[in-house]
Parts: sequence; C-alpha cells; structure tokens
Amino acid sequence: MKALRVGVKGYVLKTQAAPDLVQAINEVSRDRLYLSPGISRAVVEAYLAKTELPPDPLSPREREVLELVAEGKTTKEIARLLGVSVKTAEAHRTRIMAKLDIHETAGLVRYAIRRGLIHP
Repeated sequence: MKALRVGVKGYVLKTQAAPDLVQAINEVSRDRLYLSPGISRAVVEAYLAKTELPPDPLSPREREVLELVAEGKTTKEIARLLGVSVKTAEAHRTRIMAKLDIHETAGLVRYAIRRGLIHP
C-alpha cells in the first residue's frame, strides 16, 4: 500500500518475473497499474479493509527465522547462523507456519515479501 501511495505503477514478484514482466511493462506503459497475482490479493484486502496489512503475530526471533527461510537458508544453516540447535530452528519454523497458517515455504516467502522482510 505504501508503494502505491507514492506512485508505484507496477510490482512484479521475483518468483513471477519471467511470465509477468512483459505484461507488467505493457500495462504500465499504458499508464495502468500492474501487480503480480501473488501480491494483488493482499493489496486489495488491505484496501478494502482500509488498513495496512494485519498486525504481524510473530516475535522478533520468529521474524528473524522467517527472513532466513525466505532467503533460502536451510534449517541447518539457520541454526548455525543463530547459534541454536537444529531442533530449535525447526521449532521456530513450525511455530511460524502454525501462527501464520501457512504450510509451505513458498507461502512463507510471499508473506516475508509483503512484510518487507525481504525484497523481490
């Protein structure tokens, strides 16, 4: 929503860049708005609710783990980077998925992008 308010006309998710990029360029060149399907739903829901994205239910540590997951780090790498056991890193990941009701890594990546934890 913030990007749209400051005049962004197009937004393409990195994971959708190949199929969406040409369409996005065509739409924006016609002075239309283009949002990748993966993000448009969240933007429309936020607009209809007249709010930004819903409050983030994650703790700071869970956000840190989510960011690393979204960057493609394995559970073992996350454990090493955070100085915790693999079991603890996996528990964080499991808790994140439960809190967000997201059950796949791709969904976690989309959430992290919407929250600005990583940039496409």
